[in-house]
Amino acid sequence: MDADLHQRCVNTIKGLAIDMIQKANSGHPGLPMGCASMTTVLWTRFLKFDPADPNWADRDRFVLSAGHGSALLYSLLHLSGYAVSVDDLRNFRQWESPTPGHPEYGYTAGVETTTGPLGQGFANAVGMAFAERFHRESFGAELASHYTYCLAGDGCLMEGVSAEAASLAGHLGLGRLIVLYDDNEITIDGGTDIAFTEDRAARFRAYGWHVQSCDGHDPEAVASAIERARAEDDKPSLICARTIIGEGSAKQGTSKTHGSPLGADDIRQVKSAMGWNPDVDFAVPDDVTAAFHAHNGAAEHAAWTSRVEEHADGARFRHWLAGDGAALSQGVQWPSFETGAKLATRKASAACLKAIYAQAPWVIGGSADLAGSNGTNIGAKHFTRADFNEAGTIDFGVREHAMASMCNGIALHGGGLPYCATFLIFHDYLRPAMRLAGLMHQRVIYVLTHDSVFLGEDGPTHQPTETLLAMRSIPNVRVLRPADATETAVAWAMALERHDGPTVLSLTRQGLPVLDRKAMGSAEGARSGGYILSDCQGSPDAILIGTGSEVATLLDAQAELAKRGVPTRVVSAPCPELLWQQDPSYRDAVLPPGIPRISLEAGSTLGWHRYIGDTGLAIGIDSFGWSAPAGVIAQKIGFTGPAVADRVVAHLA
Repeated sequence: MDADLHQRCVNTIKGLAIDMIQKANSGHPGLPMGCASMTTVLWTRFLKFDPADPNWADRDRFVLSAGHGSALLYSLLHLSGYAVSVDDLRNFRQWESPTPGHPEYGYTAGVETTTGPLGQGFANAVGMAFAERFHRESFGAELASHYTYCLAGDGCLMEGVSAEAASLAGHLGLGRLIVLYDDNEITIDGGTDIAFTEDRAARFRAYGWHVQSCDGHDPEAVASAIERARAEDDKPSLICARTIIGEGSAKQGTSKTHGSPLGADDIRQVKSAMGWNPDVDFAVPDDVTAAFHAHNGAAEHAAWTSRVEEHADGARFRHWLAGDGAALSQGVQWPSFETGAKLATRKASAACLKAIYAQAPWVIGGSADLAGSNGTNIGAKHFTRADFNEAGTIDFGVREHAMASMCNGIALHGGGLPYCATFLIFHDYLRPAMRLAGLMHQRVIYVLTHDSVFLGEDGPTHQPTETLLAMRSIPNVRVLRPADATETAVAWAMALERHDGPTVLSLTRQGLPVLDRKAMGSAEGARSGGYILSDCQGSPDAILIGTGSEVATLLDAQAELAKRGVPTRVVSAPCPELLWQQDPSYRDAVLPPGIPRISLEAGSTLGWHRYIGDTGLAIGIDSFGWSAPAGVIAQKIGFTGPAVADRVVAHLA
């Protein structure tokens, strides 16, 4: 592309972006104007994609980590032939428009991940690059060979999640990850010199990255930097591209162009300086469209499809890409557990995970340096810098946020079902990524162990009391807290089979009795979120509802109450929200109206009255925990069968 045409492409992107933002009277023009040149280079010379099939498995990925610059991405998608029309650009940030304020995965063709919370897109890109190498080394470059590009800004690099992810990417040598750093020295509050003065290039070199610097407005300098980055096989690359935020605006180089429309006068000045008619908006010259359409991967896509069809491993590769969790669940040789034995649900989970991996090596994941405690040491080969060939275990290190964000990237990439593990209390470190997994409907499984005060002596810093409530409050996140080992296997099956969002497995440190399913309800009832576990003769005086480790306590309370002449029903509700989504006839069969309900959970009582009603009794923990042995804690706070029975009798009186 000659220099004049390149500049016309740049001007077109600038014009579309500032027109979108001006019409919406909302948005961020600075990044699109400052990054128009280097992204034109990337999209017209390097990026491999096919707009006719945005989900082509071997496409290059482009992640706009600085998601506030969405007007740039929508302009690029429109010019490149994706299903983003001029009318869609005109409706930027409007109700149900496919051009929302920040890019949303699954909402706009060509958007690879939902971005906006800074740094998470960066970590998603690391996960995508991880998945690409996993496929390439497992199946060969004939079937999987692509790059992951990420556009990140100062805010992305300031956020801790990017540091965590960058450190692991360097450690693993993810050589097909290329980050374009929009180094414009401006943040919302002013120049970066007010808070961000370390040597970023040196920092990334210390992480083990290949680092370059260039003028982000010089297309040949950018192209040369990308070429050098692509040649790096064993190091991820950071290209520090010095740019001018809002380039061409009267307010260029200042924070005033970051998050507000330029205004009519400034837009006229920008367009006039570009040699464009200031009275025409959303202009797209034909030669610009042709230039973007010329770089189309349809032919590469067709050739790849033929290679997959002809390849000896093509069928297995397609099987990985399909990721059929329902078929996997049916094919797993699920472990059986001895009735009456005591087994922590984290250990039952470990047995399930081993069985799953034996059937499906595309289920991959690991722990944030707690593998032994979380039960994720399953004997599978570990990913290392030197070997990604069909490995199963990822050593994330103490990096919970990056771990979960990378798992989002692996899920978004496709061809692998990711899981990640830590203590339940450290959900607070990964919560932003879990929230985005729910928003994006991504299949990520969280193995979160040591799930209550009954982990014991580590005390309140490690004992989650409010955490179950916090996770349940995230839309589309399914939290399963199984009552015993058998229910844990069903919970894992549910997680595998779910295709529309993430699943949390909340698991115990302490041993729980393996329940006698011949005398009680089948653990398959967990699939409905809640079920009758143990019933009485005739109508119960009260219904006892519990989750996880508290279900066994309720069974003890039921036996004690029976001695006192109080018949009760015990309902195991590993996922109360899912129970509430069932048909009312099922809910009423499990929880008949008019019968008092008592809930027991080693966590916050907030939210339980949705299920037990205003007249129900919620027994829980509305405080922080205590440092003591688990049995002592249970006695002191009344989480024993006799103590709960006393509370029930008092409530019914």
